[in-house]
Amino acid sequence: MRALVQRVSRASVSVDAEVVGEVGAGLCVFVGITHGDGPDEADRLAGRLAGLRIMDDAAGVMNLSVSEVAGEVLVVSQFTLYGDTTRGRRPGWSAAAGPDHAEPLVELVVAGLRERGLTVATGRFRADMVVEITNVGPATLMLEV
Repeated sequence: MRALVQRVSRASVSVDAEVVGEVGAGLCVFVGITHGDGPDEADRLAGRLAGLRIMDDAAGVMNLSVSEVAGEVLVVSQFTLYGDTTRGRRPGWSAAAGPDHAEPLVELVVAGLRERGLTVATGRFRADMVVEITNVGPATLMLEV
């Protein structure tokens, strides 16, 4: 399971020009699922995201987690995180889990974040989404569990 994490001052996701998820200050997290992932990886990712210390403290140092600053999280499913670009110019997608396997795991990540007290918004699975992000820092990290 992979997550591309961006610290944001705001983020939103729209489908057919309708905003379906929106957050203020916090994190925008793109989540990719591969074939061997299961509930344990989803729970571990939720815990790592909730505790990841990339939010500024009073001195402007990345020392606090999104939980500690009462930030919000936008979770967007992103199969392209498992794109293979080692050959040719067209990525291969064979490492990305199919939607029937991936969707419940992304939902478990969202549920795990909510269980940890975070406000979470989401995109819409299997939809063509437009994501708007105001990245702060910029701070962007890749997590893999």
